[in-house]
Amino acid sequence: MNSSVIMMPVLLSFGLSAVLGPLIIPLLRRLKVGQTVRDDGPSSHLKKTGTPTMGGILIMASMAVTSVLYVKDYPGIVPVLVLTLGFGLIGLLDDYIKVVLRRSMGLRAWQKMLLQLLVTGLFARYLLRFSENLLVMRIPFLKGYYVDFGWFNIPLLFLVVIGTVNGTNFTDGLDGLAGSVTVMIATFFTVAALGTGTEIGPITCAVTGALLGFLLFNVHPASVFMGDTGSLALGGFVAGCAYMMQMPLFLPIVGFVYVAEVLSVVIQVIYFKASGGKRFFKMAPLHHHFELCGWSETKIVAVFSIVTALLCLIALYGI
Repeated sequence: MNSSVIMMPVLLSFGLSAVLGPLIIPLLRRLKVGQTVRDDGPSSHLKKTGTPTMGGILIMASMAVTSVLYVKDYPGIVPVLVLTLGFGLIGLLDDYIKVVLRRSMGLRAWQKMLLQLLVTGLFARYLLRFSENLLVMRIPFLKGYYVDFGWFNIPLLFLVVIGTVNGTNFTDGLDGLAGSVTVMIATFFTVAALGTGTEIGPITCAVTGALLGFLLFNVHPASVFMGDTGSLALGGFVAGCAYMMQMPLFLPIVGFVYVAEVLSVVIQVIYFKASGGKRFFKMAPLHHHFELCGWSETKIVAVFSIVTALLCLIALYGI
């Protein structure tokens, strides 16, 4: 993968995202596609009510247009693109039901899970049909060593993909948080693709550029939120890249923030039920706990991004 295949997708996707922002954000405002902030969340978030959501459209459009230009020479892009757009469309439907049809819960839990299983199933079918070797996983820090879980590979794939997608979704709760964390992970996969010769580099670069462009409008104070449209798409992208590079075992390292956000919710629910109403964290997901501890949004985003960047460097050493 030469330098032009690294720079051009980043620049093109960034340019598209930066140009589309001033066009799409006013349109979302006119359509009154505004975020509804929960009353039980941090009180500081109430002022965000009405901020346009579904901004993940910017990320998806910029990434998709850029990636398609490289599909012919880099066919490995296709399954990652399908997984990203598939989950993005689920998020778009969920956002549409919530903010346009005014059904606050969006898709019912079983509907969302069914759609996620279907999209993941399409991805699993691709891996089984075209390259079953991709189910064999690199072991971090043991160069040249792989592990094959045999018949458990497919159930594990469903667990990893859906877990990553929902972890990314939980992370999207502060201005710029999910975008800043995921741009670090996208950069990690870009460097890893370059070092291992994997042909997904153009899409990792495209997502990096799209996120950088999106963050122009999403950093605090955000003028647009990505919504489930963006967070589910990014989760699909991260999981897809991990499998196409045989690196699902690296996800707990580079995606530590995603894991921590999910675990904080699980721990909170279990502890609340077991203790008869007490809370382990002041609020879950984890970023809200730090908010109620007195951290500003910008500090939380900076710390979570720095932690992710450092863990990505460690993971690179682990390749």
